Amino acid sequence: MRPSCGYPASVLAIASAMVVSMRMPEDAHARAEGRLFGGIEGGGTKFVCVIGRGPGEIVAETRIPTTTPDATLAQTAEFFRAESARRGNLAAIGVGCFGPVDLREGSATQGFITTTPKAGWEHTDVAGRLRKDLGVPVAFDTDVNAAAIGEAQWGAAQGLDTFVYLTVGTGIGGGGLLGGQPMHGLVHPEMGHMLLPRDQSLDPFPGVCPFHGGCLEGLASGPALLARWGQPAESLPVDHPAWALEARYLALALVNLVCTLSPQRIVMGGGVMEQAHLFPLVRKEVVALLNGYIRAAEILDAVDAYIVPPGLGNRSGRLGALAMAERLAGSG
Repeated sequence: MRPSCGYPASVLAIASAMVVSMRMPEDAHARAEGRLFGGIEGGGTKFVCVIGRGPGEIVAETRIPTTTPDATLAQTAEFFRAESARRGNLAAIGVGCFGPVDLREGSATQGFITTTPKAGWEHTDVAGRLRKDLGVPVAFDTDVNAAAIGEAQWGAAQGLDTFVYLTVGTGIGGGGLLGGQPMHGLVHPEMGHMLLPRDQSLDPFPGVCPFHGGCLEGLASGPALLARWGQPAESLPVDHPAWALEARYLALALVNLVCTLSPQRIVMGGGVMEQAHLFPLVRKEVVALLNGYIRAAEILDAVDAYIVPPGLGNRSGRLGALAMAERLAGSG
């Protein structure tokens, strides 16, 4: 999906008129000039590694299959070592990683993947190993928080300090900013595992989540669509009944997020959301479910600019990791 695909002109106008809360302070930008940063979008199927300074200044990029921790992290480190030898030392590296992960300051396992269902990756020290192998500062967060930071810096959430980024694909995950800071807390948000109201007599599908069955991810992720309908999302016709049900479940989740976090915008990415016809269905359901209770013009009058695709397309995660590195280096 191209960055502008499905992206309303009204959103661009709103974003251009606002101050970007997640951008680095001017003195940090000055310190960053001329330096290169690394970004890693660590996913369950591949690690996407980039070097650069922003969306228009990517000087190197590679994709590494996610196999074993030793092999994947070794290949990742080798890419950055080789590029650093050619281009000069990196100022810092940012990592947005699949999880769950440990983000707690002072924890003995901060920077680790913890109890992930990804075989072989449980209790893997991602940040510590990269820091040791490459000898540079490493910023570490969830993959969805990294994507949110990218959207705040350069994409659909510019100018906002409280918003949600939700990805709907192989899994469902959510993150974002609260008061200008990435969502952390007890651990980090697990929005894909919220439980939704549903009538099981009308929808007896048990769901595909190994922990909760019919949670949001279990009902509305890509694998859930495949298991329920026997076809992947991209091959389902636009008029297939799958989409009305999918929109209903996603809208129920978004209403929960609106009522609990009060986000200024909701950005929805991931492979399932590349079906552009899904956005209008979700928006319509959200407005109907809220039933006028949230008296905000953004929802009542401009929902097309409230629930939007990523401004960075499928690059939000890797560019967000790059922004994390810039911020880490700029704070020093």
